[in-house]
Amino acid sequence: MQIHVVEQGQTLYEIANTYSTSIAAITEANELDAPNNLVVGQALVIPIIGRFYFVQPGDSLFSIAQRFNTTPEELAQINQFPIGNVLPVGFRLYIPQQPQRSIQSAAYIEPMGDTVSQTLETAARKNSPYLTYLSIFSYNVNRDGTLTPPPLNGLTDIAAENNTALMLVVTNLEEGAFSAELGRIILTVQAVQNTLLDSIVNVAEEVGYTDVHFDFEFLRAEDREAYNTFLRRAKERFSQAGLMMSTALAPKTSGTQSGQWYEAHDYAAHGEIADFVVLMTYEWGYSYGPPLAVSPLDEVRRVVEYALTEMPAEKIMLGQNLYGYDWTLPYEEGGEAARAVSPQQAITIARENNAEIQFDPGSQAPFFIYTDNEGNQHEVWFEDARSIQAKFNLIKELDLRGIAYWKLGLSFPQNWLLLNDQFDIEKIV
Repeated sequence: MQIHVVEQGQTLYEIANTYSTSIAAITEANELDAPNNLVVGQALVIPIIGRFYFVQPGDSLFSIAQRFNTTPEELAQINQFPIGNVLPVGFRLYIPQQPQRSIQSAAYIEPMGDTVSQTLETAARKNSPYLTYLSIFSYNVNRDGTLTPPPLNGLTDIAAENNTALMLVVTNLEEGAFSAELGRIILTVQAVQNTLLDSIVNVAEEVGYTDVHFDFEFLRAEDREAYNTFLRRAKERFSQAGLMMSTALAPKTSGTQSGQWYEAHDYAAHGEIADFVVLMTYEWGYSYGPPLAVSPLDEVRRVVEYALTEMPAEKIMLGQNLYGYDWTLPYEEGGEAARAVSPQQAITIARENNAEIQFDPGSQAPFFIYTDNEGNQHEVWFEDARSIQAKFNLIKELDLRGIAYWKLGLSFPQNWLLLNDQFDIEKIV
C-alpha cells in the first residue's frame, strides 16, 4: 500500500497513472463517494503491492535502500537501473513489500439498548477478519456483584466465523458514567467480589469468551492497592478457568501523575499481573475540550515510553481512536459539545465547504477549518492514512504487542487496508 496526498488540481485519473493502478481500484479502496471531486490535502491509500518512491534531491540508491530496509543491489535489479548511475530527481523507484510483523489487534464494540444495531453488526462482520479480539463493551457491574450484560445478537457468530476471540469487557459504569463509589464497593467488599468473579466465569463459559478485560475508571486514589489486590485474585481465578485477563489503563506519563483518572492505575502492577494492557492513548481532543488532535503522536509516544519503564513491550496494546471531532468556534469551556465524526465524514465536510486539509507535523494528525452556512466557524481534527501510519510506525519501532481500537461503528476503511498490509494479525482461536 502507498499513501498519496492530493495536491491542487490533481485528478484521480492522474494519480492512478502515477502509480500504475486504476481509478476503480483507488475509489474502492478508499470508499470514495465523490471520486471526481477530491479535496486538497486528502490522503488516499493506493492499493498496490509494495510502493513507489520518487527520488528527492540528495538521494542515492544506498540512502533509499537504508530507509526502506532493503539493499541497493535489490533496488537496482528490480528497477533495472545501473547501480553506478546517478539517480535523476523525480525518478520513480519501485520498493518491494517488506516482511510483515505479527501483532494482536482488538476493537471495542458498544451495543446499546435491547439489540445490536445493523450498523454495528455490519462493522463487526466487515472488520473481524482483521481482529484478534472483538471486545464487547460492556458488562456493567451492579452493586451486589452481578452483571448487566449488553445485547449480543449475532456478534458471537460473527466472531466465530472469523476465528476472532471474544473479549468480555467489565466496567464500573453506573447510569452512564464511571462511578468511583461503585468501584470502591467492587474493590473492597469481599462478598461483592465473590459474586462478581463467579458471574464473570459463568458468563465467559456460557458465551465463549477468551479474555476478561477490566475497564475500571475514575477510581479513588486510595483504592489503588485494593485494585491491585483484586486483579491478583481475579487473575488466579481466571487462570483456573482457562481465561486470559487484561486491563485498560489511563494515559499516564509518570507514576506520580495526579487526577482521579490516573492515580489508581498502577502501571507496574498491571504489567506484572495482567496478560496484557490497553493504553487508552486518545481523547486529548475530546467533545467538551478545546480543538486538538484526538491522539497526537507526540503525546501518545510520551505515554508509551513511560509504560515501557514499568512493563515489557509485549504486554502493551496501543489504544487508537477511529473517529474525530468537529468543534464550533470560538471554543467556550462548558459550552456546546463537539460533534463526533468518522474520517469519511470529515472528508465529506471538507469537500462540501471547500476546505483544504492541513497536516500538523507534531501531532501527526490532519485538520481543517471551515465556515458553515450560518456563518459559524468550525475546526475539525480527525484520522487519516498518515496519522494511522504514524501509530503503526510507533508499534514497529517500540515492538509493542499490538493495537486496540475505540470503537467500531464509524467508517475508516484506510485503517483496515493499512493494518492488513503491514501486519500479520494473530488469531488465537
